[in-house]
Amino acid sequence: MKTNILYVILTWILATGATAQAVQREYRAVWLTTYLNLDWPLKPTTTPEGTEQQKQELCTMLDQFVAAGLNTVFVQARMRSTVAYKSAYEPWDEAFTGTPGKAPLYDPLAFAVEECHKRGLECHAWVVAFPICKVPTAKKLGKKALPRLRPELCQRCGDLWMMDPGVPETADYLAAICKEIVENYDVDGIHLDYIRYPEREIRFNDTHTYRKYGKKQNKTTWRRNNVTRCVSAIHTAIKSVRPWVRLSCAPIGKHDDLSRQSSYGWNARTAVSQDAQQWLKTGIMDALFPMMYFDGKHYYPFAADWQENCYGRPVVPGLGIYFLNKRQRNWPLEVVQRQMNTTRQFGLGGQAFFRAKFLVDNEKGLYDWLQTQFYTQPAFTPPMTWADSIAPKQPKLQISHDDVALNLAWKKVSDATPVYYNIYRIDSADAPPRLLAHKLKNLQYRYVPALPIHLHAHYSVTAVDAYGNESAIQPISPHPSQTSDNKQPLSADERLKKVREILVGKK
Repeated sequence: MKTNILYVILTWILATGATAQAVQREYRAVWLTTYLNLDWPLKPTTTPEGTEQQKQELCTMLDQFVAAGLNTVFVQARMRSTVAYKSAYEPWDEAFTGTPGKAPLYDPLAFAVEECHKRGLECHAWVVAFPICKVPTAKKLGKKALPRLRPELCQRCGDLWMMDPGVPETADYLAAICKEIVENYDVDGIHLDYIRYPEREIRFNDTHTYRKYGKKQNKTTWRRNNVTRCVSAIHTAIKSVRPWVRLSCAPIGKHDDLSRQSSYGWNARTAVSQDAQQWLKTGIMDALFPMMYFDGKHYYPFAADWQENCYGRPVVPGLGIYFLNKRQRNWPLEVVQRQMNTTRQFGLGGQAFFRAKFLVDNEKGLYDWLQTQFYTQPAFTPPMTWADSIAPKQPKLQISHDDVALNLAWKKVSDATPVYYNIYRIDSADAPPRLLAHKLKNLQYRYVPALPIHLHAHYSVTAVDAYGNESAIQPISPHPSQTSDNKQPLSADERLKKVREILVGKK
């Protein structure tokens, strides 16, 4: 009885108590699934009108992400050896036009990157590694299909094809794919999915490959090394282009059996040769988003294990919010709330949601809860301090103001990486800085405060490099001598009229 009471109390605290915390550095991510038109686009098209509809669908969804407080989107760029961008290696996926290999009227990945960045969202290219298309799709693709182009890398497994991690050239091929994306698109990260051997249900037979390349190694160790070789090759390839691009992956949600809890045969390291914690330790992976699509004893001990073995890098539980749906497991909202509050209490790197549709559909009120309680304060993604921990120089801020607005301007900060700028307002000495704008690329900002008193508050501009290092917040006050003119201040009614004119002009 006492144990049950304590469990109820703990559950209530986790579900309610942590929501007031303001977290400035955590991932708030979502998987945007292109495969089979699950999240976006909702349907294929070959017309200009349909193309505009696809674009608008994405913009609407990104606006919803921003309104909910998210900061990162995994946009599916490579599905099953088919892609969502113009590639020299692989054909177009059918999600956009309805025909495998047929190009859409625009570049979906380029459009997604641009629209994410407009809204201050990070855009990570989601790359599905080893699965290839099904046999019927390969036939439709003909000479463009990977099994035709590179048969030595592929294995047929029933009605689908898989890449073989044991073939050394597989690592080089995947590295070339990821390098192509980083060279041609301003993505913030490469996010690997299915970077593992297939589950037992898939008839994958690598006996011949093992005989050819195994060199009498233990087969379990050999397989694990094969996957690690692929990760290492991808890491080297993308860092050679832009070292600050984050490399992450979505491993199985349980790394391995624990001394205190069994994984019941389904884990990353032993079951599918995915040595994800070792990748963090050796530095070839910047972050993990383990697929923790379960609850109770299957979730909490393994969440603690991920944090205990993070090696100073973000581990972000991927939450199976699709289980909230009544056609799935019909979880109550409290299940996800407890899991999310626990990620903060454990000190994990944030939260990620699978998948976008179930978030924007507001399953069980999750979207509303994020917007009004859990993500009420903005957050930036954690900086890559293991790669670079030196912040850019402090921008020199100049402020002038007129009757209704502040004009902030600063000089460009030089750095080895691209730099963007954040604007803060500091209302008092004991008040935390309030973020007004972030990820600005220009060198000026006009701010129309809602209250006249904010014309006389303190402000600061910071510089942030591509690794996420931010310069210090140094408050500057709009001194009377910095005003645009010496006119008498407006009355309240006059000021309100001017503010309305400005806002209408912005619209």
